[in-house]
Amino acid sequence: MTAPAFGAIEAGGTKVVCAVGAGPDDIRAETVIPTAAPGETLGAAVAFFRDHGPLAALGIAAFGPLDLDPASPTWGRVTTTPKPGWAGADLAGPFRRALGVPVAVDTDVNGAALAEHRWGAGRGADPFVYLTVGTGIGGGAVVHGRAVHGLVHPEMGHLRVPRDPRADPFRGACPYHADCLEGLASGVAIARRWGAPAEALPAGHPAWDLEARYLACGLVAVIAVLSPRRIAVGGGVMRAAHLLGRVRRDVGELLGGYLDAPALRDGLEQYIVPPALGERAGVLGALALAADAAAAQTAR
Repeated sequence: MTAPAFGAIEAGGTKVVCAVGAGPDDIRAETVIPTAAPGETLGAAVAFFRDHGPLAALGIAAFGPLDLDPASPTWGRVTTTPKPGWAGADLAGPFRRALGVPVAVDTDVNGAALAEHRWGAGRGADPFVYLTVGTGIGGGAVVHGRAVHGLVHPEMGHLRVPRDPRADPFRGACPYHADCLEGLASGVAIARRWGAPAEALPAGHPAWDLEARYLACGLVAVIAVLSPRRIAVGGGVMRAAHLLGRVRRDVGELLGGYLDAPALRDGLEQYIVPPALGERAGVLGALALAADAAAAQTAR
């Protein structure tokens, strides 16, 4: 018997990945759509799913910020994004109307966290946190098997971290907060501070010790608040092979031996880990969202 087909959308700033399947080993169709205006982009996605249906449910893991309050009249819409033309865009509505199936929406990083928890580096670890360090910085958390929501959704990239202006005179790249974690440690911040992208900086460049320290400050805050059993750190900046080890070193130093847990001893190699699903985490997270939406519909 063939498993039900779910639709998955990973909506990014430059491209939208659409897939149909039932899990990481059961992808039946896939396409990539350039991120243009909302109507054009979402219309192309609707057409893809119409051609590859029927679906049991659809999951959307998208850039944000997003309105994820189920009681809100603007649930499923993009809110204060700097992406031109996308503020206020309705992500869920076009698919509900066109396909007539349950639609789940979450942030791209919450989706990636859910996928890594279910199929990747976070298996068996709950709570689990996924942090991505790329053009921006974002984080998602899974607690009791579900992505964390609240007033809005986690914005780990906008944690305030300490900056010593004497050691780092760069004021930060975040248009909202300047020297938050994203403003100091994202790919954009690295390029603006040093005049070159992260991939162009050699391992011995002073950028990397500073980068590791900022990321460690952010992770220590996450550890103190959420007490995750494992953290995966991915994204384009983390492709620098030497960076993860430096981050582990600094997290251990900043924790200062205060938290007495086996996972936090012996170098943190099994505690702060690379993601297992790589660039597939986002679209697989959307697939997981769809599966959960279908299960919730059946349970009613």
